[in-house]
Amino acid sequence: MAMTMHVDIVSAEETFYSGPAEFVAAPSILGEVGIYPRHAPMLTRIKPGSVRVKRAMSDEEDLIYVSGGILEVQPDVVTVLADSAIRGEDLDEAKATEAKKRAEEAMKNREAVLEFARAEAELAEAIAQLSAIEKLRKKR
Repeated sequence: MAMTMHVDIVSAEETFYSGPAEFVAAPSILGEVGIYPRHAPMLTRIKPGSVRVKRAMSDEEDLIYVSGGILEVQPDVVTVLADSAIRGEDLDEAKATEAKKRAEEAMKNREAVLEFARAEAELAEAIAQLSAIEKLRKKR
C-alpha cells in the first residue's frame, strides 16, 4: 500500500479537491515543487499554473489551474488556498488565447506603469492556462 497524504485545494468559491493523494506538484514562485507524504513543512506563494494531484491507489492525476495563492505543506497534509481555480477539463483554450492576445496588445500600447503591470499579470495567467491545456492534451 502506497503512502498517502491528505490534500485540499480550495478557492473562495468552492473546493476543487479534498482527499488522499500520493503526490502533488504545484507552481511555487521559485519554481515547481513536488510533494510526497512526510514532506518537510513549507509555506510558499504560488503563481499562475497547474496543480497536479496523483490520487491515492490510482493512476489518475487531477489537473487544476490556479491563478495564484498560498501552498502550505505539513508532513501529512497539503493545502492549496487558490485566489481562483479552474478544473483542467473546464479550461477554455479559445478564451485563454484571446486573453493572451489582449494582454500582449495592452503591453504594446501601455500608457502607464500600472496598466503595463496589469497586462503583464494577465499575460502570465493566459500563458499558464494554455500550458495547463497542453498538459491535459499530452495526458490523453
